[in-house]
Parts: sequence; C-alpha cells; structure tokens
Amino acid sequence: MRINPIIICLILFCGISGVVTANEQLVQTIAQVKPAIVGVGIHQANARPQSRLHGTGFVIGNGHYIVTNYHVLAQDIKIEAKQKRVIFVGFGKKSEVRNIEVVAYSKRHDIAILKQNGPKLPTLKLHQDQFIAEGESIAFTGFPIGAVLGLYPVTHKGIVASITPVVIPVMASTQLSPSMVKVLKNPYLVYQLDATAYPGNSGSPVYLQSNGEVVAVINKVFVQKTKESAITNPSGITYAIPIKFLNELIQEQKLNIYSP
Repeated sequence: MRINPIIICLILFCGISGVVTANEQLVQTIAQVKPAIVGVGIHQANARPQSRLHGTGFVIGNGHYIVTNYHVLAQDIKIEAKQKRVIFVGFGKKSEVRNIEVVAYSKRHDIAILKQNGPKLPTLKLHQDQFIAEGESIAFTGFPIGAVLGLYPVTHKGIVASITPVVIPVMASTQLSPSMVKVLKNPYLVYQLDATAYPGNSGSPVYLQSNGEVVAVINKVFVQKTKESAITNPSGITYAIPIKFLNELIQEQKLNIYSP
C-alpha cells in the first residue's frame, strides 16, 4: 500500500508542533514560578559574610507564607542572638533580606512553614490531589549550590520515576540507623524523580510542567539519609515529599494562609 507523502508530512508537522507547544508551555510555567522562589538562610549585619543561604523556599497563600524543608532550618537551631532567620527575595544584585518566623513544621515529613511580614510576594498554587501519577512531567526551581553562583534560580525538569516508601527493609539490624527505626514504625510514600537535585535545592517546589501547580517539595538530605542508610555511597537519586503532607500540616495547624 502506497502512503500519500502529503499525509506523512502532515503527521510529522503535527508531531513537531506538539513538541514545540510543550516546550513553550514549560517556558511560560518557569516564568510564572520564578518570582515565587526565595532563598532561606541566616543574616548578621556585622558578620563576614553577612548572609548565608542554606536552602530554597517558595511562597504560597496570601504572599506572606513560605514553605521549605525543616532540615534547612535545623542548621540554624543554635543561631546567635545577633543572627536572624531570613529569606532572600529577588534575584542577583537586586535581592533583599526579609526577617521570618517559623509558624509550623513537621520533623516527620521534613517540612516547615515560615511567615514574612513585608510586602506580599508572588505565590504558587498547591495541587490538591493526594498523589500524581508515575511518569508525570515535572520541574523544580531553586538554588542548587546555594549562592555560590549568585542568587539566580535554576530549573531542572524530569518525570516522577516512582512512588516509593520513605524507608525500605534492610538485611540486618546493624544496618538500621536511629532515623530509620523511627520511620519504620509508620512509613509513608515519597516521590523518586528522574531529575538531579543538589543540596541547595532542598525546599524547592516540584511543580507540573503544564500549569505550575506544586505537587511536592524537593528533599535532598532527609529522605536520602533515611532510605539509603545501608548504601556506602549515596546513590544521587532525587526524592521529594508529596504536597499531600504540606496540605495536612496546614489543616492540622488551622493556618488560614489565604487571609489578608
């Protein structure tokens, strides 16, 4: 059977058009997401350096609430009197420092909610489904190696590779760490991503490429330490905490994040 060359050309054109449309959608989504990305760290006016960035955060609700990983804050538990927990807003030389307070956190899910009282910031929308499907196209934006390259957000893209338990059984009790023992009593599911994150990405929003809705929070340290305790060298796999647990924390704490 002879196939009409015109039909072949139309099929190829439609396929190429679809790819371009998907890429254009991601470009638009990144532009929408970036203004809601902040750095999280500490600031001390008379120190050198004055500021230290420990992770990434993103703005939700009414423009005053910020989400990050609890372990990003845990680095600063013993901060000195003159030091302040802060977020870094804006990019490059136009960035500014804003004080924050911790309003809620979950050590178990390694999530923290912060609040800033400065002018409202652009926000991201939280996805409301329990979980998204494996194979879903996602991206995440943050500061992969802190402020080494300046305060410029970086985006990585990939897919949800697996929905997997936060901890797995081991061959011997000697392989169990204290953190694994705690989680084994009541494990939960996390996303494994086919995309590479770095330590500074902790707290970055994982969002749908199609519309920018946040579906998870990147976790480069806490989950990996728990899930891979039996591995001598960390695998480099990227994990993320499903947004389901952030939504539950907001409800448990009765936070009206959308109030003026």
